[in-house]
Formats: sequence, structure tokens, C-alpha cells
Amino acid sequence: MTEKLILDGARVAGEIKERLKERVEALAAKGTIPCLATILVGDDPASETYVRMKGNACKQLGMDSRRIHLDAGTSTEELIQLIRQLNDDPLVHGILLQHPVPHQIDERAAFESIGIDKDVDGVTTLGFAQNAFGYAAYPSCTPAAIIAILDYYQIPMEGKHAVVVGRSPILGKPVSLMLLNRNATVTICHSKTTNLPELLREGDIVVAAVGRPKFIQGDWIREGAVVLDAGYNEGNVGDVDYDACLTRASAITPVPAGVGPVTIAMLLKHTIDAAEKAAGR
Repeated sequence: MTEKLILDGARVAGEIKERLKERVEALAAKGTIPCLATILVGDDPASETYVRMKGNACKQLGMDSRRIHLDAGTSTEELIQLIRQLNDDPLVHGILLQHPVPHQIDERAAFESIGIDKDVDGVTTLGFAQNAFGYAAYPSCTPAAIIAILDYYQIPMEGKHAVVVGRSPILGKPVSLMLLNRNATVTICHSKTTNLPELLREGDIVVAAVGRPKFIQGDWIREGAVVLDAGYNEGNVGDVDYDACLTRASAITPVPAGVGPVTIAMLLKHTIDAAEKAAGR
């Protein structure tokens, strides 16, 4: 059996962070400390964990992390007012609103209130549009992580057929556009797609972003396909049946230690990019 390539996201993230640390030190020497402001509304345990992980990652690089925790009863207007204050704060370089927010909040309106220069997770419609045209400064972090992994392992995208399962505005759609901009042919699938297994078997590259544990089965994957699992579900499992897909794939990301660590690394990179821009570099 041909040896399988395990796409080690922890390794990729580690190398990215090493380069980022040098940039943080250079900024600090000139009086600028890159700062990421994270906003958590409510008490969702998973969201609290994600925010804490992002804060710890900032600390490890010598960055500032401003954690803002709002009551679950916060209104859309109150949240937007806070975001606008952060937009105007010169010490803040990136703003991250942790998803999901409580039901009474208009999440899209909140996202749209983030200034484009601080939209380090690519959640605004302007950021999405820039990504579609291939010149976004800060594309959505998980799609950026997927492309970074493919680049790191020198896996070609040009001329390949990529099948993306999922169409969210911060994952499935932007990663499809990024693959298209790299000259892949892209098929986007979703919950209403018929004959999904047949479509997946045509994919040279498969991106799983559906949010359902072990949803994609091994016999849905063509022999030799590259599988990138962007899912993370309860029990530390992704959106693909890893063991079953491993038997057919030529390369695959594990869960955990696959796409996730690189997503955080890209968030840090975008915040540092924003800090350098603000500092006039």
C-alpha cells in the first residue's frame, strides 16, 4: 500500500508562528504591540474555549489580547456600539466576534460593523468580495489555513477538481473562491445536493466543511484524493470518517492537529499584518 501523507497542521502552524514571532519583535522594537480584540457574547462553553485558545496563542507570540465578555442579553445596538469603539481604538489592530452569538443579535449587522482594516477573520461582505477577486488582505482564517496547508506540502491546485462540502460565508464559499483563484475547478456541495457520494468521487481535492461528525464516508472518496477536514465536532472528530477515508486518500488532515492550529496561526498573521499596516510598514 502506498504510504499516506498526514497533513500535520500543528507542524505547519508552528513554522508560521516562528516567522510571526520575529515580526512581532520588530514591531515591538518600534513601539507597536499587535493587539487582537476578541468579543464573546454569552456563556457558550465551546466559544469560551476558542476565545481562551486565541488569547493564549497571542500571548505566546508577545501580542496583546483584549478579551471582552458581554452578557447573553446584550442587544445588537450595544454590540455594534462596542465594535465601533474598537474600530476607533488605535491600539487594537484586529477584531474577532466569536460565533455564534445569542439569537436576539443580528449577527450579520454586527459583522458588518467591523472596519475592513480590522476584519482579520474576513467576516464582512466587503472582505468576502475582496477575497472573491483575489486581493483580500485578510481572507477568512479557516479557508486561508486550508490553502496554507496545501502550499506547505506543495500539493498542486491548478487544474485539479476540488469538491467542497459546505457553503457557509466564512468557510465553504470563501475556500471555494480561493481554490478557483488558484485555477482549480470547483464543485460546491451542500445539504440539498443530490448524489453527493458520486460528486465527491470526482474530487482530486475534497474539503469537508459541513459541520456533521464523520459525515463523509470512505467509499465516497476517490483513490488518491487529498482530503482536508475543516470540521471539529464533539469527541474530537471531524466531518470525515478519518479511518475509512485514510485507506483511499493520498493525503489527509487529522482532527485535531489538522486545519485547526493553522486557522489560529492565520488569525495571528492577519492581526500582525494589520499592525504593520497601521504602523506604516
